[in-house]
Amino acid sequence: MPITKSAKKALRQSLKRKAGNKVYKEKIKSLFKEAKILVSKKKIDEAKKLLPQIYQALDKAAKVGVIKKNNASRRKMRFANLLQRSK
Repeated sequence: MPITKSAKKALRQSLKRKAGNKVYKEKIKSLFKEAKILVSKKKIDEAKKLLPQIYQALDKAAKVGVIKKNNASRRKMRFANLLQRSK
């Protein structure tokens, strides 16, 4: 456990940041999971409707620094390829 005043503050900050980052990551994971389920059930049109939401969540996470820009780009590409292959 932190002892100094600055270490205690750093711990509080890191816990707050961790909670904020978790929101973005869980949103991305839930959208991906939902989309993969739709693709596996051959509901491609419904999965395509999720595409803007997935892109928006990835871009926002990259913007605020939860994930890196190239990571977001790679995930968007992989999801788009998943939809293309499932046709």
